[in-house]
Amino acid sequence: MFNFKKKLSKLIASAMLVTMPIFAGAPSQADANWLDAAINVGIAGYQMSEYNKQIDKINNTEEGRQQLYAQMKEKQGVDSDPYLNQRLDGIMSNLSAAVAVTEPAINEKPFLYFINPSKDFNAACSLGHVMTVNAGIFDLLRTDDEVAVVLGHEMSHGMRDHVVKGFKKSVPVTLIATAIASNTNGVGTAITNVIANYTEKVHITKPMEWEADNIAFQYLANSNYNLGACPAVWQRVIEKSGSQQMTGDIFSVSDHPSHSERLNNYIKKIKEYSGNKVDVKGNAVYVNDKEFIVPAATEEMSEQVRAYYVAGNLARAFHDNGGVDATAYEGTVYMGNQGIITSLNTDASAEEIASKLNSIK
Repeated sequence: MFNFKKKLSKLIASAMLVTMPIFAGAPSQADANWLDAAINVGIAGYQMSEYNKQIDKINNTEEGRQQLYAQMKEKQGVDSDPYLNQRLDGIMSNLSAAVAVTEPAINEKPFLYFINPSKDFNAACSLGHVMTVNAGIFDLLRTDDEVAVVLGHEMSHGMRDHVVKGFKKSVPVTLIATAIASNTNGVGTAITNVIANYTEKVHITKPMEWEADNIAFQYLANSNYNLGACPAVWQRVIEKSGSQQMTGDIFSVSDHPSHSERLNNYIKKIKEYSGNKVDVKGNAVYVNDKEFIVPAATEEMSEQVRAYYVAGNLARAFHDNGGVDATAYEGTVYMGNQGIITSLNTDASAEEIASKLNSIK
């Protein structure tokens, strides 16, 4: 950068001499100040030009994506647990197919992802569709459906280029300038290092977070995942945070909706998806504004979490099958091929539940 500044100084000085009268005296202090300001403007312009060029490379070329992917894995570490990685591969494959239904551009830039060993509840999408998933996600969320909600949210940030917009607002220009000035290994490497360090610090606005929540719901609707997992995620967070403070940028109240706001938004979307047939109030599932069932709690799910799953199944049945008659088979209630609820613990029998559903649907 020092050499660049010297060259720029000579270039500007030469330009000044071309326009300077032959009888002109020594440059005044004002001229010197102007020259220094011009040099600084030129340097800033160069830095921003390089910055934007490298951001575009990282975000849109395979070489740049792979470079960031490698840097993020080196910085955060990789959890190679075969069971968790197999689950993640399956979820990402299913979600990618769901995204492609409405956004086929994903096939041109598929997501790169890995599990890092952090036990915090978090996941993040960086430039170039590079995603990092904390191992802690799998501790709190009990089903692949729930993990898919969080990952679908992050994928929507990537598909909408929220990350590019957020990065340019979040990372100090002085930090980029320093990275470019000390580019002993190349400007691209320097900026990639900065991006890798700022992956979880990028500022995404609250409207963007709402958009990502809503798009994630659509991704799940285009998959076989249970839509009830959307509010179930936030119910689990609420139940967990009642006993201890949750950590992670995903819980920042400054740029994220509150847990209850996100939960209630998803309940509303399930109701809309069902054609206004299905609702959840407290721990009770309603059909046509009539109470259908309060599901029994299980070892893995509270009454409320389970209620959301039942509501998700019902919404899918009404949306896809038009609300055909419910039947009972081997302890499970069905509407067509769609399972609704399996009788567990203190639940009524599947036959009784099916009869109740048919009487109010």
